[in-house]
This record gives sequence, structure tokens and C-alpha cells, in this order.
Amino acid sequence: MDCSLVRTLVHRYCAGEEECVDSRTVYVGHREPPPGAEAYIPQRCPDNRIVSSKYTFWNFIPKNLFEQFRRIANFYFLIIFLVQLIIDTPTSPVTSGLPLFFVITVTAIKQGYEDWLRHKADSAVNQCPVHFVQHGRLVRKQSRKLRVGDIVMVKEDETFPCDLIFLSSSRVDGTCHVTTASLDGESSHKTHYAVQDTKGFHTEEDVDSLHATIECEQPQPDLYRFVGRINVYSDLNDPVVRPLGSENLLLRGATLKNTEKIFGVAIYTGMETKMALNYQSKSQKRSAVEKSMNVFLIVYLCILISKALINTVMKYVWQSEPFRDEPWYNQKTEAERQRNLFLRAFTDFLAFMVLFNYIIPVSMYVTVEMQKFLGSYFITWDEEMFDEETGEGPLVNTSDLNEELGQEREELFFRAICLCHTIQVKDGDEADGPRKSPDSGRRCVYISASPDEVALVEGVQRLGFTYLRLKDNYMELQNRGNDIERFELLEILSFDSVRRRMSVIVKSATGEIYLFCKGADSSIFPRVIEGKVDQIRSRVERNAVEGLRTLCVAYKRLIQEEYEGVCELLQAAKVALQDRERKLAEAYEQIEKDLILLGATAVEDRLQEKAADTIEALQKAGIKVWVLTGDKMETAAAACYACKLFRRNTQLLEVTTKRLEEQSLHDVLFELSKTILHCGASLTRDNFSGLSADAQDYGLIIDGAALSLIMKPREDGSSSSYRELFLDICRNCSAVLCCRMAPLQKAQIVKLIKFSKERPITLAIGDGANDVSMILEAHVGIGIVGKEGRQAARNSDYAIPKFKHLKKMLLVHGHFYYIRISELVQYFFYKNVCFIFPQFLYQFFCGFSQQTLYDTAYLTLYNISFTSLPILLYSLMEQHVAMDTLKRDPALYRDIAKNALLRWRVFIYWTFLGVFDALVFFFGAYFMFENTTVTSNGQMFGNWTFGTLVFTVMVFTVTLKLALDTHYWTWINHVVIWGSLLFYVVFSLLWGGIIWPFLNYQRMYYVFIQMLSSGPAWLAIVLLVVVSLLPDVLKKVLCQQLWPSATEKVQRSSSRRAPADATPSPDRPLLMDPEPRPRRE
Repeated sequence: MDCSLVRTLVHRYCAGEEECVDSRTVYVGHREPPPGAEAYIPQRCPDNRIVSSKYTFWNFIPKNLFEQFRRIANFYFLIIFLVQLIIDTPTSPVTSGLPLFFVITVTAIKQGYEDWLRHKADSAVNQCPVHFVQHGRLVRKQSRKLRVGDIVMVKEDETFPCDLIFLSSSRVDGTCHVTTASLDGESSHKTHYAVQDTKGFHTEEDVDSLHATIECEQPQPDLYRFVGRINVYSDLNDPVVRPLGSENLLLRGATLKNTEKIFGVAIYTGMETKMALNYQSKSQKRSAVEKSMNVFLIVYLCILISKALINTVMKYVWQSEPFRDEPWYNQKTEAERQRNLFLRAFTDFLAFMVLFNYIIPVSMYVTVEMQKFLGSYFITWDEEMFDEETGEGPLVNTSDLNEELGQEREELFFRAICLCHTIQVKDGDEADGPRKSPDSGRRCVYISASPDEVALVEGVQRLGFTYLRLKDNYMELQNRGNDIERFELLEILSFDSVRRRMSVIVKSATGEIYLFCKGADSSIFPRVIEGKVDQIRSRVERNAVEGLRTLCVAYKRLIQEEYEGVCELLQAAKVALQDRERKLAEAYEQIEKDLILLGATAVEDRLQEKAADTIEALQKAGIKVWVLTGDKMETAAAACYACKLFRRNTQLLEVTTKRLEEQSLHDVLFELSKTILHCGASLTRDNFSGLSADAQDYGLIIDGAALSLIMKPREDGSSSSYRELFLDICRNCSAVLCCRMAPLQKAQIVKLIKFSKERPITLAIGDGANDVSMILEAHVGIGIVGKEGRQAARNSDYAIPKFKHLKKMLLVHGHFYYIRISELVQYFFYKNVCFIFPQFLYQFFCGFSQQTLYDTAYLTLYNISFTSLPILLYSLMEQHVAMDTLKRDPALYRDIAKNALLRWRVFIYWTFLGVFDALVFFFGAYFMFENTTVTSNGQMFGNWTFGTLVFTVMVFTVTLKLALDTHYWTWINHVVIWGSLLFYVVFSLLWGGIIWPFLNYQRMYYVFIQMLSSGPAWLAIVLLVVVSLLPDVLKKVLCQQLWPSATEKVQRSSSRRAPADATPSPDRPLLMDPEPRPRRE
């Protein structure tokens, strides 16, 4: 009996900590292990299908409806619609059902179309051809048929179809280059290494003969982490065990570059690939406008309930007199008399809710979504924000840096820079062909994931030492005498952000073994025992003050016995399946010590064009600027001075590790707090945004270690920490610099500010992968498409080509968008108050009988057709001041700061304006025609004529109100505004002038025409519209004269000058600036 299965299970789960890891076994080529080896345990793994779609043909309708009715406004209107179907209500179910159906249908069509596109993309990916190795030859199949264990061949410029363990390459050294732009946004080439024992398998027959198993961790989404090992079986000997790490893993979505072909074995397929596991939506970001909308909606819901309650109570008060409850012409049946009083009251309450439900603007949500979607194109179409050098323009993702070298002049220092890196060389246009001779005049093209590494290698090339290539595991370089030196690459101790250094171990042609190490000065100096430490340290500090990024370089010689010990230490850590990172870190710590300091390097990270001008404009706009960086304090401070964040008269306050070595954190924070308050430098208490022109200018510098202490609870056990004191200091500083920050600490800072008591709106901008966490945490995240890659841009809400474009993004586009959407929200609530409040008043004149004031068609089309297009166009095109003015005067941004146009004061004004206009509509029409004959034949207006008159005055008033608020007129505005009024008139004439055969009754027949045939009706329309608009006009005139805002002052001065070229022309493109774009140098 073969007990190998039992033995394997016992060994795997009971052999101790090392084997307790949750792992999977992959059989390369689906070949079973040899007899006596590990038992063959088939594992169920998914196929290679990718599913990014949200719906299927069968679940689209129920799932989409469920998601849409989770929105409170949609659910509310659904309830109202159902109430209209169940009980006898004063309005037809069509009046609520049609707008709701329109909203649901438009949204479903949009979401269905987007999901159909995802289905198409999934189908294209799943059906793309992939080359499998079967029985020693290549077989072409669809990608979806790939299984774990299959051996795959991938050619240059092809995308890896699944996650593969790299077995062999067409390159002699067993390496390949890949780009992972579709995964993490990094556009630079990365080098991966084939398994040492399989890199010589260059043909299909060779690979098919491979007998091996792979043990690795179960699928997890971390793109940069992989732990596994491969067991290669040869004859009957014990298997050769090799460690597998992220350098051996080729991820789905990455593209093969500079390599003719590779062979790999599939270990994760389909939805288990790392790319698929990273398919997760970003956390939902809600704008301040959306939050205000929801609060205002709750207020109006309370108003609606109050109206329904008042009318319900008044109805029963009215009916308390018998002759009112049962008039002679409308006697109740016995069943109606016996009906439960509370049930009748509740039914009446629901009926009044239905009657007044139009005060909740369901179409506002659709209009806001359309405004956001269409408005985003104005950013992408902005030609001023297009960068000709990179060919990049701005992107909207939510519906988004040069070098120089110099230091110590020793040859061993130069050799260390030529060898201590992970650069690959591409020569000319040939990816894998023979290399040109060094004296041919052709310059090497260096490829690396780090631009700093390329800068350093190119720098020493100018000084006479040229790195040539890595061939057959030998690194070649050309020295100043044009001699070729060869070093065997023995080990690479990769860089990580914790150690902040990397090392290589090489053997020279004479047999000497060297360890070369480079990294941050804070990680190198503690490990140095020899060298010009003081001299180099002062040089490093001086370079940092000048704004240069510095690295230190050191080395040590290893004798053979030491090297063998190093190999054993590294091998034990590399093959570990559990805690591999920790064990490798401990091994690196033991190896990288007792170094001899060689020198230091400095790389200049120049400021982008107009960076200083942009930051200065943001500060004038009242925006508080914080710099969060991983650089040294001196380097970061120099950059802050260069970009005018710190000025020469700025007094710098420090909360750094160096200072905390001398004082406690408590003493430092309280001392800084007293300093600021004593000098009278306190800015306004809500000043997370803005400078104080009269006060002493303070700047705060804090490093990552000090921030960690601030974020911890106090040592006395109290629940509070030093966060509030720290924030209080920050409030009184014009700028804050946070240096030596880890990516998560950047996010912590953003979150700390975001949830402070002022609740400021935060914006994070960055260009690297280490900025993604803070970009996702901020209210608005902006990514810059830069040398650090595209990951920041891909994870952002907006993406811009250069930092200078942030100025126009915020001060122009942001300003316009806020003005537009604020008016949209307030206007929707205003026009619905105008719409429903007359209906409420009418109940006092109809015995609270729930009689409607307006016709069903008017109830249905008011928000959908008659008043929707003008406000939508306004929200897309309004420019209350010229673009040039906003760019020239950043202080105008302060007028809209802190959600100024959606505050309670403004909201209440719009609401009372709607109530006033509704009173004018109703009582103006009522008193004008009370007891008056108004037609030539002596007939009086009936209730439908009265309601139509009120509705006509209302439509004209709310439309003309928007016209009065419009500053930027184009032919499109004229067409939409006057066209909407014309459409209402034409519709009313047709609706009441023709007998429609599909209607059971037509109560509006001839009503509109009869109303317009009356002279008093025309007088009433004109007079009531003027009276309704007069208070708003007077309020604007008085406020502009007595308490003008900065924007209104600019508007007034512009209207006085009114030069020919100052007013935007309808013929000029909306997003073109009259100033010529600077030409590319």
C-alpha cells in the first residue's frame, strides 16, 4: 500500500511552523512527481477566464433595480408611486411613475451600456490566442482554456496571459524585461530572472521534459510580494530546491519587452491572478456639494411631512361641521361612515404626501450626474493644459521632475556605482542582437525601474567609467583606459524602503570578492567603520541644503569563508515559505555591516516649470499648502524655499527626531504653541487655508519619526493624544513640511486634517506610486504623469501632465464648477418650492379635498421638460467672470471657499424666495380675478384656468430668474432659455387645443387658449412675473453696492471698462485663452 499521500499530509500540516503556511502545489506540465517523492494531490483551480462585468443577461434587471432603489430619492418616489396605485389619490400614478421611470431608465441604459462594454472587453481578452507547450510542440488555444500547470510561451511585446513562474528566456543570461504600466502604472522596464536550473531550456522539447513541482502561497493581491520554491527532479536523486520570489514571477497584464520569447508555467489563473485580485473599486468619495444636497433633501422631506400633517389636521377640523362633512350633494355611504377614523386619517395623510411630493426634486440627481459627466470634458478639452513635450493632456478618472552627479573622485568609488544597481542595457534598435563595440560611438541605452540609478550610471560614464552589460552572469564595464573589466555577479541584496539601501556581491577577475552597498546616509553611516566619514557627512548635508537627493556608497572585501557563510545565510532565508521577508531582512542586517565608506552621490530633482508661481497662486487663493515627502529635511526645506512655500522671513519651527533627543515631545509641542501665541501670529481659527498678511510668518517642519510619536496615545494612559495640539500649531503656520514620510504616514496626515474639527476639504497631488495612499485618502486626488510612472495618475480622480496645470485646474475649472453646481442645486429646490407651495395654499380654498391645482401633464413635465434644459446648460457653460481674471487674481477663489454658496444662510434665502414667489403667483392671480368677469361672453375663470395661470406665471418666473443669474451669454443660452418658454406655450396650445383620442377625459380642452384670449390674463402674467423677480433684483443691487464680494467688484469694474476683447464672445471657444501658449524650447 502506497502511504505517500498520508505521509505528505502529515508532513505538510504537522511538521512544524515552517510547513503550516497555507500554500498550493503546482505540477509543471501536469507531470506527476516521481515515485517515492511527494504524493500527487490534484488541486481545483479556476480556469483563465476574466470577469470584470457587473451584470449578466439574467440578473441585470433585478440587480440594477435593487442598486438604484438603494438611493433614498428613488426609493421615496417608488413608495409614492405604489401609494398612488393602492389608494385613491388626487393625482394619477403617471405623475410620479413617469419621472421615476425616466430616471431609472436613463440610469439603467447608461450602466447597461458600460457593462456591455466590459463584457466585450472580457470576451476579447478571454478569446485571445495563447501558445501552450504540449508533447514537445506549440499548440495555439484561447486564453480562457489555460489551466494552472500549463507551460506557456510568450513573445516580445505580448502580454502575459496569467501569472507565470519564469522558466527560461531567449536571452543567454536568463533574464527578461517587462513593463507593468497596466498593473501599477510604472512605465519603466523591470528585469526578471529565470529559475537557475531551467534557464538553459530554450526549446519546446527541453521545456516539455522538465520534471518539477512548485510550492507557493495561495493567491493574494500584493503585486510586489511572492513566496515560493521549486523542486526540480533529476533522475532518482533528491530534488534541487530553489527559492522563488517576485523577481521570478511574471504577472498577468505585464508586457514582455526587449526579449524575443520566454517560457513560463502558470501558477495563478483567471480571477486568482494578482491583476484580477486588484480589481476593486476605490472608496466612494462624496463631495461637499453632494453632502449638502442630501442634508437639504432631508429638510425638504420634513417640510413635505409637515405640509401633509397640517392639511390632514385642517381637513378634519374643516369637516367637524356636519354640513361640511356631508353636504346635501355628496352624502356618504354607510360603509364610509363606519370606516375607522385613524385609517381614514392615515389614508388622507398619504394622499396629501402624494399631492405635495413634487417638492422633492427627483430629476435633480439625474441633472447633477449629467452635469458632472458632461462638465468633465471641459477639462480634457482644455488646450492650455496639454503638454506638448509629453503629448499628455488632463484626464478625469472619476465621472486625476533632471539629474547631475558629482562627489569623491576615486576609481573604486566609480566602480561601485557601475556595479551596484539593477540596470539593463539596450543597444541601438536591437533587443537581443550582438552588441556594438565600445569605440563605435554608439551610446548605451540604460533601462531601470529607478531613474536615479540611470542618472548615476550615466554620470560616471561621463567621468570615464561605462557600464556595458550583464552577460552570462558577468557585469562588464569599460574603464578610463578603455579596458574591459569583468565582475561575476554573485548576489543581489535588493533595495527596500525599510532598509533604504541595496547591495551587490561581485567577484573580480583576480578572484577578490567585494560587497558594494549604496543607500540613504541614515542607513549607511551607522554601518561604516572606516573612510572619510566627517568630510563626506558635511558634504552630504551641504548637498541636501542645496536641494539635492543624496546617496552614500560603501564597500567591504569578503574572504572565501565569509562569502560561503553569506551564501548559507541567504539560501536559508530565500527558501523559507513563511516569514521570508523578516528572515531576509535579518540576513541583510548581518551581511551589510563593517563597511568602508567610499563617498556620496547627489542627484538634482529640479522643480517643474512654474511650480513656484503655482504654489504662490494657491496661497493667495487661501489654500493651505502642506508638503509630504520622503526626502531628508535639508533637501525638502531647500525645495520649499525654491518653490516659495517658505520665504526668507519665514521662521521655521521644528518637531524632528534630533530635537526630541534633547526634549520630550510634550515640552517641544507646548513650547512651539507658546511661541506662536505669544508673538501674536495666530491666524483665524478656521485657517487650514490661507495666509495672514500682517502676522509673523511661521513654517513648521516635522519628520516621520516625530509624527509617529504624535499619533500615539499619551504615556499617562489618557485616551487623548498630542494630535489636537499639533493641529493647533499647524493652523497658525503658513506652510507645513512633513519630511521622511512613509507612504502610509502621508495618508495618516491627510486623514488627520480631513477629520479635524474644521472638516476642511483636502486635495492630495503626487506623481509616484508612494503617493497613491494619500491620493486615495484625500477628498480630491490628483496624479501627475511624471518620471515616477503612472500609478498616481491611474489611482487619482484627476490627472494632469505638469504641476503648473494645477493652477488652472483649481482656480478656473474648480471655481466654475462650484459656481455652476451650487446654482443648480439651489435652483432646483427653489423652483420646486415655487411649484408646490401654491398647491399647498390651494387646499385652504378647496376644503382640503386634495384637489390638484395643476393638470396632470403639467405635474409630470414641469421638472422633465419645461424647466430642465436651461439649468443644465447653465451648469455647463456659465462663466460669471472671465477665465483670464480668475488666473490673474487668485484671491477670487476665497469667495467660494468652505462651501460658501451652499451654506444654510444661502439655502434659507433661496427657500424663502421660492415661498415669496409662490405667494405672489397664487394670491396675485386670486385677487386679480376674484368676482370678476374676464371673457368677452361674461364667463369667469374656472379652477383649471386659475391653475394654468398660476403655472404659466411660475414657468416664466423661474426661467427668467435663471436668465437674470446668467453672466455668460451665447447663442446656445438664447436658444435653450427662450426655446423652453416657447415649448411650454406650444405644448399648452396643442394639449388644450386638440381632442386627443387616447384620453378618457380632457379637462384642459380650450383652457389655455381661453386664458390667453383675456386681456387681464396677459396683464396678470406680466405684472406677477415682474413683482416676483423684483425682490431678487433689488437684493442683488443693494448687496453689490453696499457689501460687494471680491468677485462682484471685478464684475463691476469689468462692466465699466467693457473693452471689446474683455467680454467673452460666443464665437470664441470656451476653453481657449487669448494669451499665446509658450512654445516648446
